[in-house]
Amino acid sequence: MEQLLSPSNMSEESHKTRICDNLDELRCHFTWKLDIKYEHMHDLEIKISETEFLDPNYSIGMHNLLAYVRHLKEQQEEALKSLHDAEALIQSEQLSKRSLVTWGNCAWLHYHMGKLSEAQIYLDKVEKVCKEFSSPFRYRLECAEMDCEEGWALWKCGSQNYTRAMACFERALKVEPENPEYNTGYAVVAYHLDYYDGNSLQPLKKAVSLKPEDPHIRVLLALKLQDLGKTDEAEKHIKEATLTISSQNNIFGYVAKFYRRKGCAGEALEFLKRALEKKPYSPYLHFQIGLCHKTQFFQIKKATRIQPSRENRKRADQSCNLAICHFKKALELKPTYDRAYIDLAEVYAKNHQLKEAEDNFQEVLSMSNLGDYMQQEIHFRYGNFQQYHKKSEEAAITHYLKGLKIQVTSYYRDKLLKALEELAEGRKKDHVLESLSLLGLVYKLRGDTSEAMSCYEKALRLTGAVNPEF
Repeated sequence: MEQLLSPSNMSEESHKTRICDNLDELRCHFTWKLDIKYEHMHDLEIKISETEFLDPNYSIGMHNLLAYVRHLKEQQEEALKSLHDAEALIQSEQLSKRSLVTWGNCAWLHYHMGKLSEAQIYLDKVEKVCKEFSSPFRYRLECAEMDCEEGWALWKCGSQNYTRAMACFERALKVEPENPEYNTGYAVVAYHLDYYDGNSLQPLKKAVSLKPEDPHIRVLLALKLQDLGKTDEAEKHIKEATLTISSQNNIFGYVAKFYRRKGCAGEALEFLKRALEKKPYSPYLHFQIGLCHKTQFFQIKKATRIQPSRENRKRADQSCNLAICHFKKALELKPTYDRAYIDLAEVYAKNHQLKEAEDNFQEVLSMSNLGDYMQQEIHFRYGNFQQYHKKSEEAAITHYLKGLKIQVTSYYRDKLLKALEELAEGRKKDHVLESLSLLGLVYKLRGDTSEAMSCYEKALRLTGAVNPEF
């Protein structure tokens, strides 16, 4: 027979239920439904620890996010310490809407630790602020500051959250269109969502005009201008940004990316070495260093492919080994680093180590939860490997088609179409029907219906039937 609850137990349970109901009304990390996969939590902790912001509000947000990640890992005492760090940064003498996030997280964490009285203390703090700002809700405040806090948290948790982060900053900007922080948040997310058409350029320019002292946003603007071929303007912004960068290693990585893409891998390495002195265990920095050595390795191979001298062979071997070393270090520190596997595979392929290249491509091909844009890039680069290193045009076609089945517009979609078109043109003599069908598909996906129909009609005349794949 079940044991009956005593009146005191019933009272305790109803009290716990009431607190839980009140907690659900809060706006904080525990209620924002952040999409964080368990296998990515360690990487996220590293990412948070590497973030350095000029504004203390960002630091408070990062302490809060770190606390939430530690809670998810069931490290409750460590989570509590992070929240205490956030509380210490809050100006207690000033009534702050942003404090509600920290207090809300404190209330939730104490609830999960079974400390209901402490949870209630923080709920009371939230309620007091909500009353001061005449909120219609007891424990919830709808305002631009809270939208901004949620936006930063979503952005930091990875690309699967970027669209929601963008919406948060959009809501904040409707209230305060000229707010520097809201514009910065919107521009940063827009940049990371801008895979193709340069839509982030104007938001980046506005953010820089409102917050010219922030080197992070200025470097992103320089990179976007570089993407769009506006090299002089890009160079101007990168030089201004480097004058104000201190030890912000994540920004050094972006600066290095600019110079590496410009063809100045040596200059990029100088920035990265300075950053690595401060953060020797940063997977991002090791990856960027690997990319610089990879670039140098490929440049040497291209320049000396006919008759390389002993000195050039030595330089090539050194760059190759350093690239492999740093990519491996990045993967040791962050085993889910998808691009590090791809670039490591391409170095192995260039060095005629095809088994090692295949193994690394398979690692990334077997990953789950990759974004559509990343999947397109993987299929393009693996298709290239099959076509040019393993000499398997059939396998290359398979992966180009797999990439094109992912229906997003991106830089790599264009590259997939171009690669498939060139491959089909080159196979016309021996595989005429297949080539016509492939070319028809390419024209169809580009929106050129007339050319697509022409190719399909030629194929029909040859066989009377077209492969339904096309």
